[in-house]
Amino acid sequence: MITFLPELQGRHVRLEPLQRRHAAGLAGASAADPSLYRWSPVPQGVPAAAEYVEAAISQREAGTAVPFAVVRIADGEVIGSTRFWDLVRWPWPPGHPRHGLGAPDVCEIGHTWLGSTAIRTAANTEMKRLMLGYAFEVWQAASVCLHTDARNERSRRAMERIGARFEGILRAHRLATDGLPRDSARYSVTAAEWPGVQRRLDGLLAQRGAAAPAKDAPVPGADAEAPAR
Repeated sequence: MITFLPELQGRHVRLEPLQRRHAAGLAGASAADPSLYRWSPVPQGVPAAAEYVEAAISQREAGTAVPFAVVRIADGEVIGSTRFWDLVRWPWPPGHPRHGLGAPDVCEIGHTWLGSTAIRTAANTEMKRLMLGYAFEVWQAASVCLHTDARNERSRRAMERIGARFEGILRAHRLATDGLPRDSARYSVTAAEWPGVQRRLDGLLAQRGAAAPAKDAPVPGADAEAPAR
């Protein structure tokens, strides 16, 4: 069964389906250091966070996104947000195992931001481990892409660090936070590359003392009825 309300559990963070109750926590997480979000549209204040959550829930109800609140397990604090979005389902012919399945064939991980207390911790690495694992092992996706403002060197380094492959620059791709068309740096991971990226992420987490999921074990929080490809 395909669900758009998965909860993904790690050792450092838990990705909870984004709900209205998370708005105050998001506002608190972003308030600590707004200067971090020069390149990212991050809500400031409870009213903006509430609007942010409503827009994300609308996308989920439309079947175009799977948004999460990022919760730090040590203290239960909301420390940021991320989501699967730009979910694309290919027109598989009748009789194919994926025809009518409902799971996306390709998707993007984006709208990712963390509060200042989570910067330079295991949080982002574990988030990507959980989400990529879910996309490839549960949805059986063919590829997952990530975009960032081409000027955002910190984000680009983070994508390269986890093993995502740089594909190029998409010119005037999206609206930037400064109100101008931005060039986007595009990165991706394919299903064939996932085992190597998984080992890389597990190694990074091991260096930080976060035990990775056992090899061949289900992704924590993943659906038990994962479709075979």
